[in-house]
Amino acid sequence: MKFINCTEASAQMGITVRRVQQMCKNGNIPGVVKQGRTWLVPDSAIHNVTNKETDYRKKKKPLPIGIADFKEASQNYYYVDKTLLIRDFLDNKPMVSLFTRPRRFGKTLNMDMIRVFFEKTDEDTSKFFQDKLIWQCGNEYTDYQGKYPVIFLSFKDVKCTTWDDTLKKIRKLIEMEFTRHIELENSPKLNEYEKSQFSELANEKADEVDYQMSLQILSLLLHKHYGTKAIVIIDEYDTPIQQGHSCGFYDEIIAFMRNFFSGGLKDNAHLAYGFLTGILRVAKESIFSGLNNLKIYSLLDNTYSQYFGFTKDEVQQMLDYYGASDKYDEVCQWYDGYQFGSTEIFNPWSVINYIDDKCFPKAFWQSTGSNDIIGEIIAAATPEVTENLHKLLSGESVTTYIDTSVIYPEVQSNPHSIYSFLLIAGYLRVSAIYPQHDGNFMCDVSIPNKEISFVYEKEVLNKTKQNGTAVAIQQAIFSGDAAKLQNLLEKYMLESIASLDGANEGFYHGMMLGLCAVVSNRYQVKSNRESGLGRFDVALIPCNKTMPGFIYEFKFASDSKVDLNLLAEAALRQIEEKKYDTDLLSAGIINIQKIGIAFHGKSAVVKKA
Repeated sequence: MKFINCTEASAQMGITVRRVQQMCKNGNIPGVVKQGRTWLVPDSAIHNVTNKETDYRKKKKPLPIGIADFKEASQNYYYVDKTLLIRDFLDNKPMVSLFTRPRRFGKTLNMDMIRVFFEKTDEDTSKFFQDKLIWQCGNEYTDYQGKYPVIFLSFKDVKCTTWDDTLKKIRKLIEMEFTRHIELENSPKLNEYEKSQFSELANEKADEVDYQMSLQILSLLLHKHYGTKAIVIIDEYDTPIQQGHSCGFYDEIIAFMRNFFSGGLKDNAHLAYGFLTGILRVAKESIFSGLNNLKIYSLLDNTYSQYFGFTKDEVQQMLDYYGASDKYDEVCQWYDGYQFGSTEIFNPWSVINYIDDKCFPKAFWQSTGSNDIIGEIIAAATPEVTENLHKLLSGESVTTYIDTSVIYPEVQSNPHSIYSFLLIAGYLRVSAIYPQHDGNFMCDVSIPNKEISFVYEKEVLNKTKQNGTAVAIQQAIFSGDAAKLQNLLEKYMLESIASLDGANEGFYHGMMLGLCAVVSNRYQVKSNRESGLGRFDVALIPCNKTMPGFIYEFKFASDSKVDLNLLAEAALRQIEEKKYDTDLLSAGIINIQKIGIAFHGKSAVVKKA
């Protein structure tokens, strides 16, 4: 009888090594032999075991990709139990709660869970919670189940390019929600005027003012009909506001939303509780003005921090369930790194897609949508901000003021709001927080993981006006073609930088970091690190040791009379004299390209050893 090791068995069966080891340990493979810590599998057992494994995998619940319906997700798919969010809410009972989180971190599914839990319906919806964690918390929590009329609106798909189309779509959503409560049409507890109000809003016969008052009107009608105040849930409330900012109708959508929320959430005698979700708290001085019953939970707050996104334990359990426990470290490198309050969080959308894609890592999050405002951020960025964005791309952290109430117009008027937007939108993580007396924070921010490094390449670097030239520069950097790199750098600077930008070496250093960042999937990009007898400017350390490594030293001339050729040669001598290649040699890199670059204004000279 021939025996093979677990690695060979894994390849033949098409499953992970960890899964083979588990099957050996559990006695699921007949005739195995253990030698020390190693299991040996008889090759004659492979065929039968493969068939059994196929049957085993067929029994697994499918992954909930794109499923935002709580009933469907919790009954027919693998569901990560977030029902204790309800317990935590009931412990505090804020009148109106606003949850701000990045896209695809489970906001819509959680809001639908809240709707199903609280909503009074003819169906016994307790069956969806009896096997969940909330049901283990006792009657003081479960007694709230199915006791309230609920108004639920999701604005996540309101992405129109004009105000007229936006208003039409919002009116249609409101009409559909009124129609969902068709029991009000002939309610004996409503008078004729109230029934006519319902009919007009349910049949799109009302005017804009009526739609602005629709939350207040519907909550009043539901309160009278059921004798219980209504719960209002608004999911992704800021999506049409972002569209308004990008497409030129910001003032119109803000005016509508101000009245819409004021009537429904402020001093509304028919409101039990309100829940809102969004990416940003986008209108601190207008929409929520005077809304003193609003409690905001941003990604910097500890409260509810574990309920949006996956925690470490949840990811490990999911990987175990799908027989991919040995992939945990890879999942951490690609999709971990977010910090919501004090909780370490994984991107749920990407983890689910990674497992579904047979554990092949790639940037799933970038396909979920784009923020048009990224282009505006790049256009408004000062040289200092641009340099810091490049530092982030190369793996460094930046200390900056974070305002969790940032609004879209501030991106142009306050360039430092860029970091606040990128953090709240999911492009950055917080590694350290320094609370400020105004309620905001100074934070150390950085890129959270490999996935976001790729997203930066697509959604930040690719939005620069000179993207074609930038890509060619990156190819020249990778190939070490000094003459081509020199010509392309001068073309890039001629097209992209202002005459006053190149005032110091730091500017060019930041520019080069940004251009190098695109190779971060193949190289570690290091900046200003100790090596040998000093600190190199930039080093590209290959992930595969058979590939070449690169060391760059930059020089800057403020005087146009300085010979840039001599300055670039001096940069090369510095690399040799200071032994900047020490760390690369220690890492086993044999082919090391040494490049010196001298800058003045929009001119550059590149020398290669």
